Amino acid sequence: MYLMKQDSLSLNAQNKKTEGDINFTPARAAWMDSQISEETKEILERDARYFLHQSMSTPCLDVLQSCEGPYIENISGKKYLDFHGNNVHQVGYANPELIEKIIEQLKVLPFSPRRYTNIPAIDFAEKLASLMPSDLNRVLLTPNGSSSIGIALKLARAVTGKFKVVSFWDSFHGASLDAISVGGEAVFRESMGPLMPGVERIPPPVTYRGIFEDNEDKCLEYLEYVFSKEGDIGAFIAETIRNTDVQLPSKTFWKKARQLCNKYGVLLILDEIPIALGRTGKMFVFEHYDIEPDILCIGKGLGGGIFPQAAIITRDEYNKFGDISLGHYTHEKSPLGAVAGLGTIAFLENEKILDKVKEDEEYLRTSLAALQLKYPLIGDVRGMGLLWGVELVLDKKTKEKAINEAEVVMYECLKRGLSYKVSAGNVLQLSPALTISRKELDSALHILDESLAIVHS
Repeated sequence: MYLMKQDSLSLNAQNKKTEGDINFTPARAAWMDSQISEETKEILERDARYFLHQSMSTPCLDVLQSCEGPYIENISGKKYLDFHGNNVHQVGYANPELIEKIIEQLKVLPFSPRRYTNIPAIDFAEKLASLMPSDLNRVLLTPNGSSSIGIALKLARAVTGKFKVVSFWDSFHGASLDAISVGGEAVFRESMGPLMPGVERIPPPVTYRGIFEDNEDKCLEYLEYVFSKEGDIGAFIAETIRNTDVQLPSKTFWKKARQLCNKYGVLLILDEIPIALGRTGKMFVFEHYDIEPDILCIGKGLGGGIFPQAAIITRDEYNKFGDISLGHYTHEKSPLGAVAGLGTIAFLENEKILDKVKEDEEYLRTSLAALQLKYPLIGDVRGMGLLWGVELVLDKKTKEKAINEAEVVMYECLKRGLSYKVSAGNVLQLSPALTISRKELDSALHILDESLAIVHS
């Protein structure tokens, strides 16, 4: 086995490793010494000097100069296949069709002040409504996903007259104060003091580990218990499937959860900010489960990886709060954001990207299953479309997390030109551009294979 140096991290820093990549380990130091040029180091020092430091974001790994398709490229000319992309690269980086449309809009109407509207924004809202089932026809636009969560929470209070919310532990709904209040990742609440009251968190249904491992009925029982005992829950907010460590509830789970929301008068808010727009082989993830949300939050890739754009989509019957500022954001009806969103959806439809993703899903499922048979370090492989989690464990029976090994594999992949996120400390999350070619997928799988082999050597 690969010999790991002992980290001299505090317990607090070690705990952060379960939420995302940690940047102060011997592996990071070795990366900086062996893989980063002197010019890059100087630029990274300038970055560290002027940007406010924050957990899991600083110091940075590298300095980028360009991006195209499934690749990002650093200033030394090294390309990485980006299997992270902050979930914005569904249509690939620097999509030329999208850039052309945005440039044309820039020439005509780059901004629309509040109290005015514009045709691109109306067309965009109309298009979003056309993709929804039943009466999910009302839209509010906003520049980012966290803000869409805030709008959804405010709307749920207005509709139900109840302020309490149920969410899952380990969920992520954004980094703003209201979003971390309903989120379930502990690292984002550190040092934040009192948060939004009335949030009840329950353990999530998972298939591989956890309190409700392979027992979704017990999770549903717990959910109903909270609904019934609190009595004044207004909303249940959840990721339709968990993005970062890729947890996929069953269709039965979501159908029963939807029924419980109906029974207790609770609005179902589905957060598909990082996972909608074809990532799973359908435009929206809830379509896999034959359910409807009461409020849907989308964002990230909605602006094509070029313009920050998010939205909520909700029911016609909730359009009765004209006296409440539910959003009221400066760029609420941005013509640029609208054109970016329309162009993104048009590209997905015209290029039949959803069909491609379904084909890629089967290919990845088979390829990753083969790696699981080859390497005992891989305890579980799970995914849908082009969203996959490869969970590394020290022992398949105990399922002890292979946290240090996951970090080694990540840096070995980076050396070879594959970038991705490590989540929950030991899950390699693979989320490429939906436009990625089969040859590029093969290249990424080869890099992953080589890197896993080094850990086992």
